[in-house]
Amino acid sequence: MDYSFRKANIEDLPRILEILEGAIQRRRQDGSDQWQDGYPNPAVIKNDIEQGAGYVLSDKGAIAAYCALLINDEPAYATIEGKWLTHGDFVVYHRVAVSENHLGRGLAQQLLKHIEEFARQHHIYSIRADTNFDNPGMLRLFEKLGYHYCGEVTFRGKPRKAFEKVLN
Repeated sequence: MDYSFRKANIEDLPRILEILEGAIQRRRQDGSDQWQDGYPNPAVIKNDIEQGAGYVLSDKGAIAAYCALLINDEPAYATIEGKWLTHGDFVVYHRVAVSENHLGRGLAQQLLKHIEEFARQHHIYSIRADTNFDNPGMLRLFEKLGYHYCGEVTFRGKPRKAFEKVLN
């Protein structure tokens, strides 16, 4: 496995949108309402890239996964029905999507491990994320990688499960 993790550039946009469209369809097929309302869309992803927040995981040079990474930048996390584990700086990620032809290979786990390394490189030891209540794959991944359930946040008008992982 020859994975590389890097900032996305505008030339990556068509491939990223293809990956996201596949993920949106999979969520629909799973009976989830996550990502069924026109989000994420090309404008959101283009903005991620322009703001330097879009990242890709490549497998032998081919883009296989996407996410957006932000530092201390999630207004929805200021109000939580519950309690975060830490009060300092944090990395938050959104819009995690894996390519259809890379499913079942542990790529989402690889992506999250690269996010942990990104946080450490920035001397940040807290990672926060949220997901829909009906996203069992992401919920299992949070459990497997040692995330702690902290409560509920409201994101885009809907309640979401919020998690935090404190890094060593």
